Amino acid sequence: MATPDTAPGTIDLGYGKDHVTVSLNHNDNILAPNSPSQSITAEKLSTRLNEYLEDHPLDLSRPILIVTDKTRRCGYPELLPALTATINRWRGSDEPFPIIIAYGTHPRQSDAESYEIYGELYNAWPFVHHDCTDAFLFRQLGRTSAGTPVRIRADLLDASTIITFGPICHHYFAGYGGGRKLVFPGCGERDAIYHNHGLYLDRTTRRLATGCRPGNLTANPVADDLFEVIGHISPPLAIHGVQNVDGAICDLVIGTDRRSYLEACSLHARIYELSTHGFDLVVASCGGYPKDINFIQAHKAIHNAAGFVRDGGSLVVFTQCSDGLGSDTFLPWFGCGGYDGAFAKLSESYSGNGGTALAMMNKTARIAIYLVTELTIDICTTIGVTKISGEEALRMVRAYKGTIGCLPNAGLLVNTRTLEI
Repeated sequence: MATPDTAPGTIDLGYGKDHVTVSLNHNDNILAPNSPSQSITAEKLSTRLNEYLEDHPLDLSRPILIVTDKTRRCGYPELLPALTATINRWRGSDEPFPIIIAYGTHPRQSDAESYEIYGELYNAWPFVHHDCTDAFLFRQLGRTSAGTPVRIRADLLDASTIITFGPICHHYFAGYGGGRKLVFPGCGERDAIYHNHGLYLDRTTRRLATGCRPGNLTANPVADDLFEVIGHISPPLAIHGVQNVDGAICDLVIGTDRRSYLEACSLHARIYELSTHGFDLVVASCGGYPKDINFIQAHKAIHNAAGFVRDGGSLVVFTQCSDGLGSDTFLPWFGCGGYDGAFAKLSESYSGNGGTALAMMNKTARIAIYLVTELTIDICTTIGVTKISGEEALRMVRAYKGTIGCLPNAGLLVNTRTLEI
């Protein structure tokens, strides 16, 4: 488990593809993961996958591989060629098989971005850009007990084996990302995704569901529903990547069952979960690009960082957001008459990034949030935060008299002590 350190000196905080240097006092707490230094090489991945397939034979005659988009990278340029070559050796074929990019409701990447993320394989193999709005892609297999339509891509249902390869990560209301989330919502249909995300709302209490929080899979209605969706199809072969703080894959868990997924989540938790009191002021970075590429992605780090701030405290976040908000459906929820109005509207018909908007409203009602960002002042004012310059942020830290915590990579670290965030 991660531990806080107190140390004088300076620390670099990522801001887009650059960084900002912050001076710290001897009693300021640097909150950072106990990150492993080793990384998984292409050779190690092939060895681990071969060992698994020797003990667990699968029909690899017509495989389909699912990978994450630019918001969650997994060492793809080095590791994807090794993965596809290993699968093809077991198939006894050199024929490329489809690779689906699991966007969920995220916008499509450009070819240039995709080449950067996946490397040379992107130009050599058939990559499929998932489109959650194309109704003709899906077959319906029923509904979950919570009413979510189980709509699965037909090509996935026709595959001999579905393979997923992506990183395990905390998710601010689904508990953890990775694994089953690459199939759904990653390759899901838009209305089905919105129905699942709508379980974040507790319509009895008119609040966000208490079980929906990062690192929690117990009594989490969103997570429970995701497991139920995946239960309608043949279990995918999931290759779970555990990342170190630099984003390199430091360990792998391979399997087709829930046990392997929970094992991967447990490994991630040991590195990236911490129990500590709330600080008067927290200074945080999302970790730089691509984690702060837009506000929707940056919100995950803001949400985590808020969990380290005491009630009535302050949070300063360095988050460039070079691509703006990253959603056309986020800002309108702030024009619905406040939290109660937005909740009522979302309860009737969940859509877009409404849950993210409610989560922001919760945070700004509890703590003061300051952003060093390229977002406009008008946008910042609308979402209830204060835009400040980097120089203003540094002056605030130097002059502050209360307890200070610093999170160089807030998108990774979660406070497991119960805090309303």
